[in-house]
Amino acid sequence: MHIVIAGNIGSGKSTLTRLLAKHYGWKPRYESVDNNPYLEDYYHDIHRWSFNLEVYFLKERFRDMLAIAQSPEVIIQDRSIFEGVYVFMANNYAMGHLSDRDYRTYMELFEQMLSIIKMPDLMIYLRASVSHLVGNIQKRGRDYEQTMKLEYIENLNRRYEDFITNQYKGRVMIVDKDNLDFENRPEDFKQVTRRIDGLLFGLFPIDTNSTTT
Repeated sequence: MHIVIAGNIGSGKSTLTRLLAKHYGWKPRYESVDNNPYLEDYYHDIHRWSFNLEVYFLKERFRDMLAIAQSPEVIIQDRSIFEGVYVFMANNYAMGHLSDRDYRTYMELFEQMLSIIKMPDLMIYLRASVSHLVGNIQKRGRDYEQTMKLEYIENLNRRYEDFITNQYKGRVMIVDKDNLDFENRPEDFKQVTRRIDGLLFGLFPIDTNSTTT
């Protein structure tokens, strides 16, 4: 089984991935961020490094998908290949950070990958306001993130909403994150696990389109 935690930068994906992995005994698979050789350069010069960064992430996420498909364990993944393409790559292209030639090359590569990979069994989308995201980004204090422009976060948020509601064809559970604190309030975490139980194990049946508030 393959579960994905989706959401914008600062939405709490890694935290929820860690907590759910511990709660259910699932194996976590985290996004390759700290070891990404392009990330710091990208935030200093987005136009110059966008194609390099996106191809690196695509390669890493495709490798993850192949490994997940072969694993006998239940895998919970911090961000998916689909978001990388339909949110982050699409945003960079729309903002003029990639040429038409580079974008076509990237999308042709991704389309070849689609013939091999499978959709996750469940995507949990952490919906958060821009102010909530900015607060979390400032709180965790990663140097390369502090130079991000507000417009960039706003654009990503809009693309996430479009991706979840109009583009993604798999099963989605939406969690409204602004008023939740999974790590410090057990009752908040329990709200999420009850919904997962209902979707994956047939306990407490609920509407997949409902939101946790």
